[in-house]
Amino acid sequence: MRVAAIDCGTNSIRLLIADIEGDNFREVLRTMEIVRLGQGVDQTGEFHPDAIARTLAAVDKFALEIAKRGVQKIRFCATSATRDATNRHLFVDGVRERLGIEPEVITGEEEAALSFTGAIQDLNQNDGPFLVVDIGGGSTEFVFGTTKVESAKSVNIGCVRMTERHFTNDPAHAHQIDLARTDIQEAIAKAAAIVPITTAKTLIAVAGTATTVAAAALGLSEYDRYAIHLSRISAEKVHEASEMFLTANREQRLALGYMHPGRVDVIPAGSLVLLEVMKATGATEFVASESDILDGIARSIVI
Repeated sequence: MRVAAIDCGTNSIRLLIADIEGDNFREVLRTMEIVRLGQGVDQTGEFHPDAIARTLAAVDKFALEIAKRGVQKIRFCATSATRDATNRHLFVDGVRERLGIEPEVITGEEEAALSFTGAIQDLNQNDGPFLVVDIGGGSTEFVFGTTKVESAKSVNIGCVRMTERHFTNDPAHAHQIDLARTDIQEAIAKAAAIVPITTAKTLIAVAGTATTVAAAALGLSEYDRYAIHLSRISAEKVHEASEMFLTANREQRLALGYMHPGRVDVIPAGSLVLLEVMKATGATEFVASESDILDGIARSIVI
């Protein structure tokens, strides 16, 4: 069956078209647009009209690809920003008009489960139990399990949310970083009350923050998802990358060959979240996975 999975987060919207038959999974198309749907949601509690317009323009592009490639089934999942926005109906109605399906505003726990399914698909069960950490724009999911989710918690420490809340200067001032770090540590403690974050055999980190930190740690001259996927990044390298992102200015970060322009503003805060996760878990390394919630959504369509 040819399926289309759409993951609409706080910072990006992504499309995966794949052919799935049983355990056979063949990627047809994977694409992303940085739309910053969650612009200002942390402060105002609602979507900005410009953010809705940007995101629906991306949905229009995706609709063309879906029609062109003969997709049989679509699943559209919206996450943190859409959960928080009081005027989400404006966005949901726009998606329905364009795709002819009902977009789902999924819970943090369902988001965590889909991320877990995607993240572990290329890993050996013997490397479990796994802790999958999905650092998004609005929230971060912590998911523990080996073949299925045993515990999960979503907390509101995404890279966009932390940037808007704390990083009003660029580079951020030391006291702003300290405030963000305290915020992040408190949220991780909430997750740790439910999820055994220190007992996993393998820490897997997914989504753009983690893969961009991996690109920095690997010294890539341009973004290469095949080099990044399943790479093992030491805690020391995470510290170095985070320090570099936090002290560099916007122009310096933009000049990095692997840096997506839409991630330039939020990678300092995102890398700080990842660094604090490494400290809290005690992990000596993380596995960077390019398979994530998008792959989980695609697989869920044929179950």
